[in-house]
Amino acid sequence: MMRFTPGLLAAMLTLPSLQAMAAADLVLTNGKVFTGIPGQSMANAVAVENGKILKVGSDAEVNALADAQTQRIDLAGKVLMPGMIDTHSHPVVGALDSLRANLLDEVKPLPDLEQWIIEQDQAGLARAGDVISIAGVSSAYWEQSRELGKRFNQGRWAEQPVVLSGIDGHTGWANNAMLKRLKINAALVKSLPEKERSFVGHEADFTPTGFFAESRWDQVRSQLPAPGDEVMLKAAREAVKVNNQYGVTAWMDAAANAGSGDSLFDFKATEQSYGVLPLYRKLAEQGELSAHVAALLLANPKSRPADLEVLATVMKKFEGVPNLTFPGIKVFADGVLEFPGQTAAVIAPFKNSQKNGQLLIEPAHFGELVVAAEKRDWIVHTHAVGDRAVRESLNGIEYARKLNPTPMAHSITHLQLVDPKEFPRFKQLGVIASMQLLWATAESYTEELVKPYVSASAYGYQYPAQSLHSAGVLIAGASDWPVSSPNPWNAIAQASTRKGPLGVLNAKESIDRQAMFYAYTINAAKALRLDRQIGSLAPGKQADLIILDRDVFNVSDDELFDTKVLKTFFAGKQVYAPEA
Repeated sequence: MMRFTPGLLAAMLTLPSLQAMAAADLVLTNGKVFTGIPGQSMANAVAVENGKILKVGSDAEVNALADAQTQRIDLAGKVLMPGMIDTHSHPVVGALDSLRANLLDEVKPLPDLEQWIIEQDQAGLARAGDVISIAGVSSAYWEQSRELGKRFNQGRWAEQPVVLSGIDGHTGWANNAMLKRLKINAALVKSLPEKERSFVGHEADFTPTGFFAESRWDQVRSQLPAPGDEVMLKAAREAVKVNNQYGVTAWMDAAANAGSGDSLFDFKATEQSYGVLPLYRKLAEQGELSAHVAALLLANPKSRPADLEVLATVMKKFEGVPNLTFPGIKVFADGVLEFPGQTAAVIAPFKNSQKNGQLLIEPAHFGELVVAAEKRDWIVHTHAVGDRAVRESLNGIEYARKLNPTPMAHSITHLQLVDPKEFPRFKQLGVIASMQLLWATAESYTEELVKPYVSASAYGYQYPAQSLHSAGVLIAGASDWPVSSPNPWNAIAQASTRKGPLGVLNAKESIDRQAMFYAYTINAAKALRLDRQIGSLAPGKQADLIILDRDVFNVSDDELFDTKVLKTFFAGKQVYAPEA
């Protein structure tokens, strides 16, 4: 829509060189406008034209750009911000899990768990084919693998396959009926190489307990009947809806080419490894993709440069899909820290096993992979939980910087343990810290499943947000949905308090909300390589906007945690408002 404000026409006729001033489609005035531009003070109003920001300024400046056809919104003092951006999520998987039996990390006594599963089955939510399949199961259950077996290997469950999928995505449990179906027994476990055997919980005689981690868990999970196309499309729609509800208008899908039957930790991509990409294309074709999706294609940790051609072929098949971009690749450097998985790669060995976890990348070759990605103008986004995984990820990027000093927006995500020696290296190498700070809490995971097994010094640097921030590192917000909630307001508040049911986790690593607002806006946009288009409110950028129900700059942390979004705009169009 191109119009001219009354009164300017005469001036334009007499001054032909004066640029035409477009009238706004939408003006939002009388608010507290956070632009997402560091150092810039609050504004009062925003004008939008053709889905782009036209002006950010005072009420008078913005009202001057309106005419009779302009939609006007009086913010009545409410906060207006750029849309939130999530730098590590699996939203289609998260939405799919939300549509079925999901424990959401709750730990129930085993009798209550059994009754809950029965009720979920009766409600029609618990089955994948003929398998009882439960999502969102806490790692706290894995210590009880034998007790799970006593309850779910007899009676009504003796012939009924049961699978409990860990909320972390790296672990799970299956009962004997499922193990029998998959032909997993003591003989098989005994025959496995030591590394593979470490991913299977077993007795001294190699009888499996039902617990699995990493690639062995993938082999169990991949045998679950896959959801149908309509169910998956429903999940994709739900993913967009849920994110828009929380004010999220962009995200990095951190394994977009992986399907439900694929092994994530030993992934071998093919030219037909499309994962959720067809779902995003379908939504875009139907005008339903009201978010920017930066799709990372999963690469095997031991990939060589030539292996990237397969991923390039997949990207080309989805070129030109509106709101879908391909910034680069995702690589797993290690697994998880919590007992009994302990597959994260750590510098000091775990106290119970005296092992250092599992480093999935090859230090001698990872730098070559980073260089090969950069030659294709791709970033590398690395999953690194343990401090050794973080170190080796940085080493690979440092190798690339020696060949080409110009940094790229590579990112390392999770960062549960980081050795202090690495803090300055992030800034030196231009590496973004993609952090899930909703996890920075004193709870069973950090206090009972980690603290007893790692060194005191390592424990003291769990999720070291303030240390990284003080070192000048660019911190970007992330959820890892479905591992945790996609609600950024929960994470922003938690980053400050670091409080949990068992106390405060490393209070010195608290980071203030202002830093987190940037983490979920302009910093996150840089991680997605979309900072020229989104992440701040500046003329010419896409008008992704959110209106909030409270003054997030002044409310308490508890109130901040419960922030609600009143309206979400994507490209200047309202895509979410609470139902009346």
